Amino acid sequence: MPLYLSEDDVSALLTMPLALEAVELAHRELALGQATDVPRQRTRLPQTALHILQGALPTLDAIGYKAYTSNRSGVRFLVHLYSAAAGSLRAVLAADRLGMMRTGAASGVATRWLARPESEVAGVFGAGWQAEGHIEALCAVRPLRLVKVYARNREKLEAFCARMTQRVAAEVVPAASAEDAVRGCDIVSTVTTAATPLFEADWLAPGTHINAAGSNSLIRREVGEDVVRRCATVFVDSVDTALREAGDLLPLLEKGRLRERQLVELGDVVVGRRSGRRSAEEITLFESQGMAIQDLAVAVRLEALARERGLGVELPFGV
Repeated sequence: MPLYLSEDDVSALLTMPLALEAVELAHRELALGQATDVPRQRTRLPQTALHILQGALPTLDAIGYKAYTSNRSGVRFLVHLYSAAAGSLRAVLAADRLGMMRTGAASGVATRWLARPESEVAGVFGAGWQAEGHIEALCAVRPLRLVKVYARNREKLEAFCARMTQRVAAEVVPAASAEDAVRGCDIVSTVTTAATPLFEADWLAPGTHINAAGSNSLIRREVGEDVVRRCATVFVDSVDTALREAGDLLPLLEKGRLRERQLVELGDVVVGRRSGRRSAEEITLFESQGMAIQDLAVAVRLEALARERGLGVELPFGV
């Protein structure tokens, strides 16, 4: 019977190592031509928007979609996982935590392949729900000793840093300013809803790796043109998706200052088809918009663990 996994079930099962493994596999499968991913589609009303990401991982017997609504009252996420071979429903998963962890894991996978191995200091913009997954992922793939976090609400920022210091091995501290969050960092991650760039290119040290995860529409900008121009290569999770919604890149593409063929999919680096970092001095950028196959790869693992541990509720439909 199909399973329903609640947020509590997902929280009990999902770890960052699991998310990192699943997300990297999704990128590998896409690069090998063994996965299908459809860029996000949106239906908008004045009060509410419906967002749908869909895809398939046949080697995992998985096809499905993530649907979520955004409204002033909140955002609600569900992943629907089906059997690719039989077409039957396998599981429905509440996907707030799932999405947070896989978004962080995507930046973690990019950091694993693109950041310098000796990276010790990271700067993070954002002190919300999504930033938690990013910091956990960065600490899982690099021996970080210090994470500097910048956010506008100082009280919220200090509470966030205190909480994250208890969860990861690195010391997590509030940055005094946006510039302080970037200066002296080996890795810079942005996970905000900013409409204008968060930092200046001159603040970046040679060899920095950047993860930009918040700009998934034209009205959002976290990274400015000056930063993109300093990057040796721009990496994306999916070229098709980046061309539709990478707010950091679309203005440059429109002006002809960046071309589609300059974008490198992360999966091509994972399988060895394209180079990642080529020198210790290069500045690299990963633009993350999110893909359905990332959610599905995580969902497959969670379904298996839930059945093994007796978690979830059987659904009376979808067989």
